[in-house]
Amino acid sequence: MAEIDTSKGKGFPWGTVRCCLATVSGNTYLILGSLLFSVLSLLGAWIPPRGNWVFQMAQLWSHGLLYFSGVRLDVDYAVPLSSDQRCIYMSNHQSVFDIPALIASLPGQTRLLAKQSLFRIPIFGWAMKAGGFISIDRKNRSKAKKSFDSAVSRLQEGSSTLVFPEGTRSLDGELQPFERGGFLLALKSGLPIVPVGVIGSMAIRRRGSYVVRPGRIVVRYGRPLRVEDVGVRGKQALIQQVREAIADLAGITP
Repeated sequence: MAEIDTSKGKGFPWGTVRCCLATVSGNTYLILGSLLFSVLSLLGAWIPPRGNWVFQMAQLWSHGLLYFSGVRLDVDYAVPLSSDQRCIYMSNHQSVFDIPALIASLPGQTRLLAKQSLFRIPIFGWAMKAGGFISIDRKNRSKAKKSFDSAVSRLQEGSSTLVFPEGTRSLDGELQPFERGGFLLALKSGLPIVPVGVIGSMAIRRRGSYVVRPGRIVVRYGRPLRVEDVGVRGKQALIQQVREAIADLAGITP
């Protein structure tokens, strides 16, 4: 049998082609998909209980963004997490793709604490507000307290909350200093903290770049950490415990 010539096409930059396609389709979906699901969210936002419909739309949006960006999502749970279990999820933050990866994998209704600027985006921001997502204004102490009270109210209504304790995306992949707001929320509500580690999102799209590289994101959920017996004086020790847990799950330096 004659040998098959496999040299033809050898060296063709398939990786570059895939990257270009993912960048075009991913960013196009990010714009059009966000618009579509924001409108759908607003249309059904009146359906009780408040915010549940919007969160379901957010999950569909997340799966779509991952698909059109060529991202495969793997999820690992240290222990089973019930869909009706209320808790405060705390995750590292490296990329805009952390958000769809987390929303797509969260086991139950969850509200996101997000920076105030996102709520100013027409339609998209309106949908976030309609869904009970919580705006954070770190520059205004009175507004920050109002956001804190709103977060406590959301937890009392029966939903969990997702917090990025670093406050913003990391540029080098290492953990930045943690802000205390999420921990005060946990102590105030008495709900457990579930540490989460996101791996691979920075390789998909780095902060400040629009280039999307197809790949895999792994989301690892740790064991819930009880806070009932932790007083305000133990807050610093709690922050360190959560920081170490997130770092271990994400495979990075605490």
